[in-house]
Amino acid sequence: MIKKIAVIGTGVIGSGWIIRFLAHDKKVIAFDKDIRLKKKIILEIKRTWPYVKKLFNKKKLNLKNFKYVTSLKEALKDADFVQECAPENYILKIKLMKMIGKYSKSNAIISSSSSGLLPSKIYSKCKNPSRTIIAHPFNPVYMIPGVELVPGKKTKKNILNKANKFYKSISMNPIMVKKELPGYLSDRLQEALWREALHIVNEGYATTKDLDRAIEDGPGLRWSLMGTFLTFHLAGGKAGMKHMLEQFGPALKLPWTKLKAPKLSKKLSSRVIIGTRNQAKGKSVEKLSKIRDEYLVKLQKLRKKYEDKIRK
Repeated sequence: MIKKIAVIGTGVIGSGWIIRFLAHDKKVIAFDKDIRLKKKIILEIKRTWPYVKKLFNKKKLNLKNFKYVTSLKEALKDADFVQECAPENYILKIKLMKMIGKYSKSNAIISSSSSGLLPSKIYSKCKNPSRTIIAHPFNPVYMIPGVELVPGKKTKKNILNKANKFYKSISMNPIMVKKELPGYLSDRLQEALWREALHIVNEGYATTKDLDRAIEDGPGLRWSLMGTFLTFHLAGGKAGMKHMLEQFGPALKLPWTKLKAPKLSKKLSSRVIIGTRNQAKGKSVEKLSKIRDEYLVKLQKLRKKYEDKIRK
C-alpha cells in the first residue's frame, strides 16, 4: 500500500502532484532547495482547493499530511513512492536519479514526470532501475486525469502494474505506453500540430487566433470525448473505419502538411480498423453518433458560460 510519497521538485508540475496526492489523503514530503518555496506551495494548495474538492468530492484539506524539507535524504528515507519533477535535462536528471536511487528505500517505486526523455537514459546510473518508470502528466496535474506510463528497458512488469494501480487510486486514467520512445504519445501528437501551425502562421495563411478557433470550434470539441481514431471511425458511416480509410486514405499522398505520411499498408490499415472496432465495444456507428451528439449539445452549452471570459 502506497501511503507516503516524496515529491522531488516543487515547480508547476511538482505542485500539481502535491495537490492531487493530498486530495487523495496521501502523506506528502516535498523536497526543494529553497525553504522560501514552502509558502508559495501552500498558497497554491489553498488557491486550487475550491476546485479540487468539487472534482474529488472532498470536504476539507488536511495540511498535516504535507511536509516540506530541504534535504533530499530526509525526503526519501520513508517514501513508498518517489515522484521526481526536475527540469527536462538529461545531465540533471541522471545525476538526481543516482542520488534518489541511493537514498530511497529498496522497494520504493521511482517515477519521473518527464515530458519526453528516455527512461533508460534517465535511470542509467540509478540503483535498481527495474523499479523505475516515467509518469508524464498533463497540466494542471491536480485536474487532468491523463498520465502516460512509460517503461524503461529494465523496468519490471510488476512495477508497471503497481504504478498503474497507484495512479488509478488517485483518480487518474493511465495510458500504458508499450515501450520507450522520445516524446512518448501525447507530446508527439501535440508537437506535430504545433509545427504545422507554425508553418501556417509563418507563411501568412492564418493568425494564431484563426488556428486556435480552428481547433476550439472544430475537432477539439469531438476530441475531448472520442479522440482522433474513434472520431474518424464515425466519419466512415455504417462501415466505420474501413470505409473511412478507403475513401480518405489516398489523401495521405497529397502535400497537405509538412509531415511525411506513412504508407497506408495492409498491416497499418488492419491495425487501425481492428483498434477502432475494439474501441467501439460492439456499439454501432449510429449509436456512437447519438452519444457524441448528446455530448456536443451539453458541452457547447457549458462552454458558452466560460468562453466570453476568455474572448472579451
